[in-house]
Amino acid sequence: MSKTTVLTGITTTGTPHLGNYVGAIRPAIAASRDQSMTPYFFLADFHALIKCHEPERVAASRREIAATWLALGLDTDNAVFYRQSDIPEIPELTWLLTCVAAKGLMNRAHAYKAAVQENLDAGDKDPDAGINMGLYSYPILMAADILMFNANRVPVGRDQIQHIEMARDIGQRFNHIFGEDFFALPEAVVDDRVAVLNGLDGRKMSKSYNNTIPLFESEKKFRKLINKIKTNSLEPGEPKDTEGCTLFQIYSAFASEEEAQAMKQRYAEGIAWGEMKKELFEYLNEQLRGPREEYQRLLDDPGHIEAVLQQGAEKARSYATPFLERLKQAAGLGNFV
Repeated sequence: MSKTTVLTGITTTGTPHLGNYVGAIRPAIAASRDQSMTPYFFLADFHALIKCHEPERVAASRREIAATWLALGLDTDNAVFYRQSDIPEIPELTWLLTCVAAKGLMNRAHAYKAAVQENLDAGDKDPDAGINMGLYSYPILMAADILMFNANRVPVGRDQIQHIEMARDIGQRFNHIFGEDFFALPEAVVDDRVAVLNGLDGRKMSKSYNNTIPLFESEKKFRKLINKIKTNSLEPGEPKDTEGCTLFQIYSAFASEEEAQAMKQRYAEGIAWGEMKKELFEYLNEQLRGPREEYQRLLDDPGHIEAVLQQGAEKARSYATPFLERLKQAAGLGNFV
């Protein structure tokens, strides 16, 4: 029975936080151990350059994200784990796809339209002011990421569904022009059960809001951040509602159903906010202590991370290199002999 190919990219512009773990990393780690799948997980460092022109930040993020996934138990025997920039076939494929992608399709991309609207709202005479070609053609690079490995399923948030549809359109167009079904057409997988955690200020946890709790922060700083989480002014002993409470939301994202129900009862009994923050810190710290130590060990041994990623790149290229040769041959770019 053929395996299902699943592909996920992680943009390398920040430090992984609790929200990343619950929303993307934890389900991906589980998928990496599923023997019915061939999972591809990659550090999307070309994508990072679209908005981030800080080399130190991108470099640090690549190390931190790779170390995070490995520390949490990514199965690199079953999964293919690599850096996007280590696969030269991807930018080559991006150009082949650029030459069949309709400009009108790119004009309709949400990120581009939002940037144009922002300029118009600001009264800028040039609707394309400050917009680089990386942002404009980003969906084609994403299509190349997906089509390069003929991914069947691509887990994404709802805001990314359009990009999967674009990858299908571009893949179909290439298949039609060159007369063969080279590319499988990917399906977007949206899991509405995946928790979206709130951050320190009650808004969605996001580096753009500067309200994140880094996954492997030191114990001292981790405790301080937990203590900074915004709460209401209800006194100890007053019944408290778990609905909309960031402390309970984070706790229940890590706890078992039984533990969450028990904590819900303590809310009804009026647990003090200080006590809840102490409980949350101790509960999360216990779960993260072992992975945090492994994460630090990996950061101190960059040679090991590099070796793992190079091994992943070798596995990825064993598929990508011959496949790209087929595509180039179909487009008239094959060798003479």
